[in-house]
Amino acid sequence: MVVSSMHSIGALDCTVRVLGTGGTIAGTAHAGAPENAYKAGQVAVEDLLKPLLPGLRGRIGQVQALQVAQVDSRNMEHAVWQRLAAELQAGLDDPTVLGQVVTHGTDTLEETAVFLQGVLRGSKPVVLTAAMRPATSAQADGPRNLLQALHLAVDPAAQGVWLAFGRQAWPAIQVRKVHPFALEAFCGGDGPPAAQWVCAGEQDGTPVGGNSGAWRWSESDLRAQAARPLAAEPVSLPADVERWPRVEIVHSHAGADGRLLQLILTDPTVQGVVISATGNGSVHDRLQDTLRAALSQGRLKCHQILVASRCTRGWVVGEPDHGWPVASRLTPAQARVALMLQLAAVA
Repeated sequence: MVVSSMHSIGALDCTVRVLGTGGTIAGTAHAGAPENAYKAGQVAVEDLLKPLLPGLRGRIGQVQALQVAQVDSRNMEHAVWQRLAAELQAGLDDPTVLGQVVTHGTDTLEETAVFLQGVLRGSKPVVLTAAMRPATSAQADGPRNLLQALHLAVDPAAQGVWLAFGRQAWPAIQVRKVHPFALEAFCGGDGPPAAQWVCAGEQDGTPVGGNSGAWRWSESDLRAQAARPLAAEPVSLPADVERWPRVEIVHSHAGADGRLLQLILTDPTVQGVVISATGNGSVHDRLQDTLRAALSQGRLKCHQILVASRCTRGWVVGEPDHGWPVASRLTPAQARVALMLQLAAVA
């Protein structure tokens, strides 16, 4: 659906597509309800866009809205990823589309970002955005985040998959959710944002005026990271999502003895395992013994194992002495997606 048509000034006419998947940004709550008592995925993406369109005049030729899904992202499914990737790829292949925005829930956004980085072909901007307050909240952050994502989607400096959130932009595979309720819910590990949103008239970091502004880019190499594919070639997955490689996550922790891993490996459909490791990728000795036994028994091969740190900031540095493959910059949840794509690529 075309939500609005606007003519660019001093730039070629272009289209930005906004694909809605639900989430808190589209959530609603009853009057007087606590901030965390709301239902996600209730407002259509076109209705999220309409109040923002006047502020986009002169910047974007046309805005198109498409409702891909309407879910709480805690319930994100592979089938939704499949539909989302297909629609985004259609936009990447369309020469009239300059960039695309995805509205998403925050709970699994970091996983969707890795998935899209691994399967999409093309470098035009794909910008994920979200909110920590529902659309009906007096503190709703969704409109601001969506507006800034739209600006990033037409920024010539942006290529690849991004997150625009809380006046900051990161390469999407670098981000992770680090707070369950604060408006500043995401970080980039130890990495700084690649760009900051600067409001018109901003002085000493203090916004002056309304939502108008622009992205100010850092001098780091983060833009190149966003455009860099997750693998040498984008991964093509089976049309039947039930045939996508199944990967499970097992935590290393005090008292870990490997019994949960043994139980998981009795299921023949499990094709890979991510170890959510402590510290700098360290794994309990007994859990390592179970992994070695699985290798010696032919139940797993080394490329079916990936280790990621459970620490919320930073990432694994160097090569831990256990010798298992390491997902250095990814969270365990992101590593699960990355390993699924790796296994699909070699199938």
